[in-house]
Amino acid sequence: MAEFEPSSRLRKLFEIFAGTLPVQVPEFEVISSYDVPPPYRDLLVHDQHMTVTLERFHRRPVELRVLARRVEGGEYARMILLAIEGTDEIVEFGIFRMDLTTCNQEVQDEIVAGKTPLGRILIQHDVLRRIDPTAFFRIWPNDTLKEWFGISENQPVYGRLACIFCNNLLAIELLEVVRPEPPNAA
Repeated sequence: MAEFEPSSRLRKLFEIFAGTLPVQVPEFEVISSYDVPPPYRDLLVHDQHMTVTLERFHRRPVELRVLARRVEGGEYARMILLAIEGTDEIVEFGIFRMDLTTCNQEVQDEIVAGKTPLGRILIQHDVLRRIDPTAFFRIWPNDTLKEWFGISENQPVYGRLACIFCNNLLAIELLEVVRPEPPNAA
């Protein structure tokens, strides 16, 4: 996983699925962690798994919806949505790519199966991990993101890039974009 400046890294994650889905890179700007407003700050500016953070914030479990996936050699990538369990309320859009060889076969199989959020798998299998948020974004959602998040106005949403180290090896690079407010809340 090569190092790029934040804008290039975000675009590279979207390029993994270019032509696969009707989602394009939205308009965005790189911002500092200090410029992430509440309640997004609580959701993004930390070194914890988003699964746990979103479940704590929304006081309900989240479930995984896989939009697309790619496997090439030992690299696995997927584009996902996280929804409040049992609802169509989307609370996160994400893309990640992973070096599968940084985890044992059981963990690899469960990740590739696409039934459980990544953070929950790593926690349940007690994989030694460290999460490093590396960049934050203010994002103006395109029509696809607006539809997924249930918003109609051109209000910004916020996201982060992060790297996850598993067993002390750089394993995962991910983009996480969150929607903390209920649809059409003001």
